[in-house]
Amino acid sequence: MVDRDSDGSLDLNQLRTFLAVHRAGSVTAGARLVGLSQPTVTTQLQALEKRLGYRLFERLPRGVVSTAAAVELAARVAGPMDALDGVAGRAVPAEPLPQPPVRLAGPAELLAVRALPALAPLVARGVRLTVTAGLSEELLAGLRAGHYDLIVSTVRPRGRALVAEPLADEEFVLVAARELAGRVDIAQLRADGPAALTGLPLISYSADLPILRRYWRHVFGVRLAAEAAVVVADLRAVRATVAAGAGISVLPRYLCTAELASGTLIPLLEPEDPPINTGFLVRRPGASSRPHIDLVHDRLRAAGRTW
Repeated sequence: MVDRDSDGSLDLNQLRTFLAVHRAGSVTAGARLVGLSQPTVTTQLQALEKRLGYRLFERLPRGVVSTAAAVELAARVAGPMDALDGVAGRAVPAEPLPQPPVRLAGPAELLAVRALPALAPLVARGVRLTVTAGLSEELLAGLRAGHYDLIVSTVRPRGRALVAEPLADEEFVLVAARELAGRVDIAQLRADGPAALTGLPLISYSADLPILRRYWRHVFGVRLAAEAAVVVADLRAVRATVAAGAGISVLPRYLCTAELASGTLIPLLEPEDPPINTGFLVRRPGASSRPHIDLVHDRLRAAGRTW
């Protein structure tokens, strides 16, 4: 099989096959879409990858995932190929194949409390989701590599390889259980700062106390030099540990709204200028050829305005 047509252009059949696999999310489904055998599709993809000089798909236990380069290629060729097929009168399957799941990732707490409830109505419309939780920097690297479609990130990505849109702000609050809060001299805390908290155990989701350190720097204007009594890599577990009276911590307000309303957690301070962190909705640049990704993106953007 040759890699080019006689005029030196890329083989349109290979591009058509590539686009079908990209849209279907598997070689088998893509083969059905273009009416070819699976071995023929595999051969065409290998020839196209050889010609282009880069990998188009990574194999998963079920199906394939497009690389970042493949997503960009699909964005360039989808419109012209669809228009060409329309002119040529190629048959369209009576029942289009279902779109592959939208691969969404982000911090576990944001996904559980905000993102997934907002996306629930899309499931009834046929949208499927594969959700991954993790740290923002690691997930952004995965997005660049083509492992995800959308990321809810607590940090703005650097460079121009990704497109980031502000999604929502999260406010941080210093909290303790009611009994422990009763031991804090609030007037002294307001006047003298963190000296009033000396001896109280700190609960953190990371050993380097990133949220606590930021709060101390922003509100008190001092550097926090301490070690956590409890380190647990889930802010919901931090919330539960603080509510049980083990110590104090700083949490996003959205994550403890119910506990603050019920008095299970007490805000030790309500500064006029609390620390705020902006969350971002991040995707790779270029037009998507999968409407379900756009549906999830637009739903999260709309929901973020109410968070």
